[in-house]
Amino acid sequence: MGKATGFMEYGRRENPLREAAERLSDYRDLHRALPEKERRCQAARCMDCGVPFCQSDFGCPLHNLIPEWNDLLYRGEEREALARLLETAPFPEFTGRVCPALCEKACNLEEASVTNRDNELYLIEKGFAEGWMKPRIPRVRSGKKAAVAGSGPSGLAAADLLNRLGHSVTVYERADRPGGLLMYGIPNMKLPKDVLARRIRLMEAEGVSFRLGTEAGAELLEEYDAVILCGGARKPRPLAVENADAEGVRFAVDFLAETTRTLLEWGSCSLARGKDVIVVGGGDTGNDCVGTVLRQGCASVTQLEMMPALPERRGAGNPWPEWPRILRTDYGQLEAAAVQGQDPRIYRTTVKRLLTGKGNRLEAVETVRLTRSTEGHMEPAAGTERTVPCGLLLIAAGFIGCDEGTLRSFSLQPDGRGRLLPGDGSHRIGKKLFSAGDMRNGQSLVVRALADGRAAAREADAFLRGEGGECFSNVFGG
Repeated sequence: MGKATGFMEYGRRENPLREAAERLSDYRDLHRALPEKERRCQAARCMDCGVPFCQSDFGCPLHNLIPEWNDLLYRGEEREALARLLETAPFPEFTGRVCPALCEKACNLEEASVTNRDNELYLIEKGFAEGWMKPRIPRVRSGKKAAVAGSGPSGLAAADLLNRLGHSVTVYERADRPGGLLMYGIPNMKLPKDVLARRIRLMEAEGVSFRLGTEAGAELLEEYDAVILCGGARKPRPLAVENADAEGVRFAVDFLAETTRTLLEWGSCSLARGKDVIVVGGGDTGNDCVGTVLRQGCASVTQLEMMPALPERRGAGNPWPEWPRILRTDYGQLEAAAVQGQDPRIYRTTVKRLLTGKGNRLEAVETVRLTRSTEGHMEPAAGTERTVPCGLLLIAAGFIGCDEGTLRSFSLQPDGRGRLLPGDGSHRIGKKLFSAGDMRNGQSLVVRALADGRAAAREADAFLRGEGGECFSNVFGG
């Protein structure tokens, strides 16, 4: 806990967003940090609640010891607070920026919850600034070699823990830079790439090797004592409409990756400049696309959301401490409202067909409103069609499974949802083969991928030390 009466004395204060006009002129961090004194006040709000749901399964997948490091932060013992945080959180500089903070939604203070995400970000950045984050190199090596295929959240977490446990770890990444979706799926303003590069340098200093531009195939099983597949859910969900292959139709993940790559190489990007943009999908990726095309100078942006708008407060049937199903207006929508005068989202709406011109170039999108049938399905409502000019259509409709090439190379058959999830719930899918993260569980949060990567590393460690036996299940659940 923090101060016994802190939650009554201090109100909740998050790290404030920079002004929209300022944010839209660059790709720098979205937020400003509160001063140290205010951060301690926020930590003081962590109450002596008795049952800390924040670190339960309803709250933090990493089971961070949140009341303990909040208490240390409140008392000014910042280095000790950081040490306690790092007991369970491998990369607080990532989760402190991109995690939706499930712990805060499970807080006993509910809507006025403790600012745990901002607090952990403060601690890790303080640690780097003060030189506390030094390489932690294992004193003894096991003599075992492990390969991790994929350097996204789960892959980095698995590699980090396996290395700390004394194994020699090599991470394989097909892209030109490590980080997976942290590098090429999350925009720079949410996760600055120098922050990611700083962590990679630290991991290399601790002994983790990275092989970039390299496909991971079944030959790794001959070279390594254990292999963990952390390739993510890479297969995007397509639009089942005519002309889906038109010029100007892009998957959101490809668009965001190209934007980041262009920014890193040239310092600017204008893929959406002057275009009327439609984003299909109302989730985090869709919001990231909205914020990105605005920074590129689009003519307009519209976001289509199939589901109806939710209430702005937690309603009946969605009890605390579960994640509240409420209307969220994120930075991209706020920026669009500042530029266009209104929220870009249109609810209960989807794409009916794409209209193309010369050279199969996208010119417009015909949208249609959706209504719920008597069976509960969302169906197009006749007579609600609307044609909207569009030069760039970004599909942010989620993902439906892991990469086909990886499946073929390792002779794996996913379950009905495209996952490598063993029927027994473990991470082991072969004699010395394991899966983790979105590849195992399907598309989810960065923090869940981190937790699953660490769980897979523990199973692989037990196997490497002779505790895993020869029994495994390669039958994936339905």
